[in-house]
Amino acid sequence: MPETITIDGPCPLTAYVVSDTTGWIIEPGAPKRDWMDKTPGKGAYRCLPLAIANQAGWVIRCPGTVSMKWTGKDGPDALTIKAHEGPPHLAQFIVSHFGSGIVTFRLPWLFRTPPKIGLMVRGPTNEPKDYAVPLDGFVETDWSPSTFTMNWKIMKRGVDVWFRAGEPICMLQPYPLALLEWIEPQTTPIHADKPAAQAYKAWADSRQQAITRHQGGEDSWQKDYLKGQTAGGTVAPGHHRTRLKLEGFGSG
Repeated sequence: MPETITIDGPCPLTAYVVSDTTGWIIEPGAPKRDWMDKTPGKGAYRCLPLAIANQAGWVIRCPGTVSMKWTGKDGPDALTIKAHEGPPHLAQFIVSHFGSGIVTFRLPWLFRTPPKIGLMVRGPTNEPKDYAVPLDGFVETDWSPSTFTMNWKIMKRGVDVWFRAGEPICMLQPYPLALLEWIEPQTTPIHADKPAAQAYKAWADSRQQAITRHQGGEDSWQKDYLKGQTAGGTVAPGHHRTRLKLEGFGSG
């Protein structure tokens, strides 16, 4: 059996400063995205799962402005990185280390989490970027004495890819890795669970009605999930969230 996980009281996430943090920003994830602001009527914000995912972690922002160009070859020297704005030491933190068009951000912190809790280190949620994709990793920060890096893969050769000062480059999400080993996946016909089948049918009917009204020109959309209730009026458990309130790291 997988090991048990017990969280009793506060769950600290500590960022030990190990090098110069000039220009670096680490803060709770924000609900807004520029591309979501530009959707018609800002309609993307009507999708609560998107807005919650945007906030589900701590974001690290680029300490300066850099551009890079990849030749398409595999060696580390095939990626040229130029610093344009930021602290004098910027070039030490944004490098080509692995080759294959991968740019590495060396973070100036050593992170520590409680026992059995690690960090999912990933790209900023719902923040698409032209010609580059973030490479996710999971780090056992409850014991490791080493720092880790955030890496992006440049996807198109011969083009300038920019990371601007203040642009989010990384999201940290504490996660108990053992939780995945406790999960017991299964499939079953929906009609085998009568309450679930009834709730699903009510939702599906309500959704189709909303789509029909929208196609008829009405500004109609389902708000049940946002309100934390089913189409039949059943209220969701008390842990339903429409916004997250994460603590900041402050200054240390």
